[in-house]
Amino acid sequence: MTSNGWLQIAVFFLLILACTKPLGTFIAAVIENRRTWLTPVLGPVERLIYKICGINPEEEQHWTRYAGALLVFSLVSAVLLYALQRLQGFLPFNPQAYGAGSVSPDLAFNTSVSFTTNTNWQSYTPETTLSYLVQMAGLTVHNFASAAAGLAVAIALVRGFARQSAKTVGNFWADLMRATLYILLPISVVAALILCWQGVIQNLHPYTAVTTLEGVKQTIAQGPVASQEAIKMLGTNGGGFFNANSAHPFENPTPLSNLLQMFLIFLIPAALTYTFGKMVRDTRQGWAIFAAMTILWFAGVLTAYHFEQKGTPVLAKSGIALQATNNQPGGNMEGKETRFGIANSALFATVTTDASCGAVNGVHDSFTPLGGLVPLFNIELGEVVFGGVGAGLYGMLMFAILSVFIAGLMVGRTPEYLGKKIEQKEVKMAMLALLVLAASILLFAGASSVMSFAKSSYWNPPGPTTANVANPGAHGFSEILYAYTSGTGNNGSAFAGLGANTPWYNLTIGLAMLLGRFFMLLPLLAVAGSLAAKKQVPVSAGTFPTHGPLFVGLLVGVVVIVGALTFFPALSLGPIVEHLLL
Repeated sequence: MTSNGWLQIAVFFLLILACTKPLGTFIAAVIENRRTWLTPVLGPVERLIYKICGINPEEEQHWTRYAGALLVFSLVSAVLLYALQRLQGFLPFNPQAYGAGSVSPDLAFNTSVSFTTNTNWQSYTPETTLSYLVQMAGLTVHNFASAAAGLAVAIALVRGFARQSAKTVGNFWADLMRATLYILLPISVVAALILCWQGVIQNLHPYTAVTTLEGVKQTIAQGPVASQEAIKMLGTNGGGFFNANSAHPFENPTPLSNLLQMFLIFLIPAALTYTFGKMVRDTRQGWAIFAAMTILWFAGVLTAYHFEQKGTPVLAKSGIALQATNNQPGGNMEGKETRFGIANSALFATVTTDASCGAVNGVHDSFTPLGGLVPLFNIELGEVVFGGVGAGLYGMLMFAILSVFIAGLMVGRTPEYLGKKIEQKEVKMAMLALLVLAASILLFAGASSVMSFAKSSYWNPPGPTTANVANPGAHGFSEILYAYTSGTGNNGSAFAGLGANTPWYNLTIGLAMLLGRFFMLLPLLAVAGSLAAKKQVPVSAGTFPTHGPLFVGLLVGVVVIVGALTFFPALSLGPIVEHLLL
């Protein structure tokens, strides 16, 4: 590892740290409907939309109505996106004349579920499949909507801790609108302009046919990229305009654009920790959550960077220089862009899988076994290391509930968190979310590994078809495990060696996305409703403090131990055994 690499990692973290408090304060003001510097401009727009839609933002909702609104909104969103894909041949802004034949029914289902659940898993090749209209009115709009929905659920859970003797957790439609209008949209506009300045394209031109210097005909894809790129990162969505995602020079042309994209991924999730502290009237609680996330993030970066810079014995035996010098980067450069290098590739892979983003600036499939284990395990931790917009906060609060429950068991005292007694219902709901996520990942991955029929271009049953196997054994299993981990975790990145555009994978990964999204959201909304109805318990000598180093250590330990106990056997069959075989 080099000093230059460590400097880049430090600069990134300091930028996030500097923005956490000011943006967190702003988000709290927006959600609590207090006046901000954007109110004079956007306030009339907000009120007009409420009037057109017949929404009373002051009407509070019980958690069941809040959840119902979320489900209806998500269902309608998914159906509309499915229709857009299947009907794109009859719609405008389609210079390449893509039609229904470009998107099979199972692929359209997978994509509509993917973008509705904030996963942005892409079984398709964007620049050869979807029209500009679908990319803009379908995918980009869903990037805003799914991120805003996740933020709304996080805020509802925070209200559960902040309120007492209350029957409601807020208004879903108002939370959705304010998150989109005041937070996501303004930052995305600024980010898109900066990306255009750096060279990210933004147009509606037909693709350009050119002749290369070698005399070969080539088609250069283009389109409205910068507008989608900004919200794909800020909303922790991850779906790229191009199949190469943020490794493509039209999406991510410079080291500065690369830094901006990573910054956008962590910006809102980090700020929400301070928002949490503001809303519960104790910012120390927010900083404790931030500290736990930071420790887990740093451990991931350290591990990935170390093993990618170290390389592998196979590379060493091939005569490849593994030591970084002034003339070459050393380490494992396979699948990485030279304009980013090893440090920024390892950092990007860690950031995008700590959050539920899934954007990539390199090929995770080409990482060393233990370097690739980091993004895989990040998702399996529940993506609570800053996590997605809203998703990281409510996921970490779920682990906080389990942590104080465990602490209570150790001392024989009813657990409390932020003045609320954590009782049977809250623990059951948190465990339901954890168990469903684990079951979805492990059962789907196990079934896809052993069922004796061809499900992709490389994973075939024993017999005559094994000649087509590209990545058998441990690495092949890792690719399947990563696919269902990414789908269930609503991340969207992949070990891209898996040919997943088949009916089996499109349908089962789509189902995994739905389980991962809604079997996390709904139990935690039930927790929000239960907590909001409780009275706050005064602090006493026996109260376990949840703002100091002891709690941070306990929280980090619970996250890691739960993840390790759940997934270590599967990881042992994949990246760990692959590393030992080297």
